[in-house]
Amino acid sequence: MNILELIKKRYTAKKYNADKAIPQEKIEDLKEVLRLTPSSINIQPWKFTFVQNPEIKAKLASVSMHNEEKINQAQLLVVFSVADDLNAFQKVVDNELPQARRDWYNQMKASMPEADLKIWLSKQVYIALGVGLTASISLGLDSTAMEGIESDKYMDILNMTAYKPLFAMAVGYGSEDDFNRIEVTPKSRRLQESVIETI
Repeated sequence: MNILELIKKRYTAKKYNADKAIPQEKIEDLKEVLRLTPSSINIQPWKFTFVQNPEIKAKLASVSMHNEEKINQAQLLVVFSVADDLNAFQKVVDNELPQARRDWYNQMKASMPEADLKIWLSKQVYIALGVGLTASISLGLDSTAMEGIESDKYMDILNMTAYKPLFAMAVGYGSEDDFNRIEVTPKSRRLQESVIETI
């Protein structure tokens, strides 16, 4: 199936089949796709936490506002986090990135307030979310993007200090009685001429 057909087919799952397991090879493929996500100057300021442990997933679900039921039903929860401790991230930059990229990042870091730098880093993680949603449907999986999480409580549950969770993505197989399935609720988007300008 080509990319256009996949995107036409993709929808936000509102209810998951809790009994249908995701083959582990698909989860491993999703991990590798996220690792390969592009970012500005290839800075990669992220951590992707794949939560399959039901007990940990339930704890995260309980601090996920209106998303609790979906998370408990889904077989997988991917937490998208951004580098928040800039001193710790500097060590990542110094140890894992080539000199040219280190120089570029250090120039940016020196030229903007810390708050602006953190906003820029967070924007990179949103690129990964788009990649993750698209990758999920390409693997035959359904997904739900969720900003409705209590970030500080996620940090505590996941024992994070250097990274801060921004949002999460539930992944699994949508339930047959999900009201949001494409066959039940057709995709609704603005007309192309309203959102695309050709010059």
